[in-house]
Amino acid sequence: MKKMQLTTKIFIGLLLGAIIGAMLYPVREVPFVNDYVIGFAFHLMGRIFMNAIKMMVVPLVFFSLIMGTASMKDIKKLGRIGTKTLGFYLTTTAIAITIALGLANIVNPGKGLDLGTVEKSAFAIKESKSFVNVLIDMVPTNPVAAMANGNMLQIIIFAILCGVSLTLMGEKGERLKDICSEINDLVLKLVEIIMLFAPIGVFGLIGKTFATLGYDAMKPLFVYMLTVLAALLIHAIITYQGLLFAFARYNPITFFKKFAPAISVAFSTSSSGATIPVTMDTLLTRFKVPEDITSFTIPLGATVNMDGTAIMQGVATVFIAQVYGVNLGPADYLAVILTATLASVGTAGVPGVGLIMLSMVLTQVGIPVEGIGLIMGVDRILDMTRTAVNITGDAVCTLIVAKTEGELLTAEELEVA
Repeated sequence: MKKMQLTTKIFIGLLLGAIIGAMLYPVREVPFVNDYVIGFAFHLMGRIFMNAIKMMVVPLVFFSLIMGTASMKDIKKLGRIGTKTLGFYLTTTAIAITIALGLANIVNPGKGLDLGTVEKSAFAIKESKSFVNVLIDMVPTNPVAAMANGNMLQIIIFAILCGVSLTLMGEKGERLKDICSEINDLVLKLVEIIMLFAPIGVFGLIGKTFATLGYDAMKPLFVYMLTVLAALLIHAIITYQGLLFAFARYNPITFFKKFAPAISVAFSTSSSGATIPVTMDTLLTRFKVPEDITSFTIPLGATVNMDGTAIMQGVATVFIAQVYGVNLGPADYLAVILTATLASVGTAGVPGVGLIMLSMVLTQVGIPVEGIGLIMGVDRILDMTRTAVNITGDAVCTLIVAKTEGELLTAEELEVA
């Protein structure tokens, strides 16, 4: 009997979690169900898996980036890959929010919505940083503190500088490079072990989400949800797969089949950062993308590439503006596009961060930030979907960069490999 693949196990866990969670929703307030099934069993399985993956993020990003950078003995190659990667991420983010604004203005999700039918929640607003401060904060004053706090952009900058320095050291740096390589192999092995428990973790995360998601909160926001999901689908299929086929001649169906494990983990965790280990492992083992490229593009993408979040911001901005009767002009839409694109730089890839970014966008165009309370009830399921889109963009960028560097295998070559 053929052994069941991990991908199949993860999807079974996701499906069972959704079914059982939905069945428990009507009785979620029963003490036994709330305290022991949702609050203990589901929460325990989901959080342990999340913590285990998050445990690996900093060491994986740090050592893989050092090795990825150091293995590029040609500094010019590093510059080429960095330019291509950043260019792809910033361009697709601008495209994503443009799609969202266009679709939202066609659908008009906020027209006719009665504010009295939706419970508004208090939302703590964080003061947005200026773009110059975002750039300054990219360089850590204390690399150890950056690692302890999980400041991914600072970790990325420090790791790249270490990798470049190792390369410039020549033979003197070979011994240290070997040590880093062995630690990197250790971290990857730990990721493989953790992924064996992914089906259980996904089951717990999805089960708790469906058991606690209120149906009443979804009814008045159904059109908003469908608009966001439609924009995400358009971007994932038309924008990403169009670019992948145009630049790498890669079959979209083949791509989604091979990338399914990473998408399922991203969907259940709602965290681009937490999915880094799985995304990298999938690209290395299933697509055979060279490690020096993968270890550069994926950690950077988890920090910079927030296309799914940008789509949510675009639709939410139009939705909240329509609810409050705020008329947005062409200059406002341009401001939304620029703010959301730049806000994606340096934003942590963790669950719920999109709402923080949305507060910056709403403030920029003078829309009441209290409107965020309108969408908080349904943001969890949209967060799951947009995270899957975010990491899909990371993977597409990686494949395109590998192709332009002449280091991407064709589907036929992959079968032989």
